[in-house]
Amino acid sequence: MKLATRFFQLALLTSIGFGMANVQASDDEGMYAVTVTNLTRGEPFTPIMVATHSKGTHAFTMGEPASVELAAIAEGGDFGPLSTKLTDAGVAYDIATNGGLLAPGASTTIMVKMTGDFKYLTVTSMLIPTNDAFIAVNGVKGPKGKHGAKVVMSPAYDAGSEPNDELCANIPGPVCGGDGPSPDAGGEGYVHIHAGIQGIGDLRSADFDWRNPTAKITIKRMK
Repeated sequence: MKLATRFFQLALLTSIGFGMANVQASDDEGMYAVTVTNLTRGEPFTPIMVATHSKGTHAFTMGEPASVELAAIAEGGDFGPLSTKLTDAGVAYDIATNGGLLAPGASTTIMVKMTGDFKYLTVTSMLIPTNDAFIAVNGVKGPKGKHGAKVVMSPAYDAGSEPNDELCANIPGPVCGGDGPSPDAGGEGYVHIHAGIQGIGDLRSADFDWRNPTAKITIKRMK
């Protein structure tokens, strides 16, 4: 699926809301304001998924193979499979998104609901143009108390699910316009820190390479 089509679907999900399918609201329900700042020079972020969930929920483990759901984000910016998995498993309380690209140097704030047993957060998005790079907050506990705040600096992770050939045919988004998902393409086989853009294919490292961290994520408890 082309990324532009998926962006339209994600924007629609944003407008109607994901809901809290398997969890009842409680009296101690509150809100987190999650502000994501793109620290790169030339890599926009795809629509950002923010989820509140229960303890022990993680989107990935460093050094282990990426799940199909994580690969969908890292290769094509599609967080639909991960949001569905979290909701169907009954571990998610709320899932929200900014619904659009986040340009280098820009920030966006996403509001997401939380409650006593669901105060952990996962935040994730793809860097484009790349084969399978992504940013993440991976099951971090939210700040304590009213108006508490926590800052997480994210490097660029490599899902290891697709070769980093840097060919536009295999990279979605406005720069390349290629295909995202490539389930049979192989890759390094495990999640690791991304090595950046090397300039070996269609992408110039002078335009698209970066140094870590790539994203600043500020989490604030609103009420």
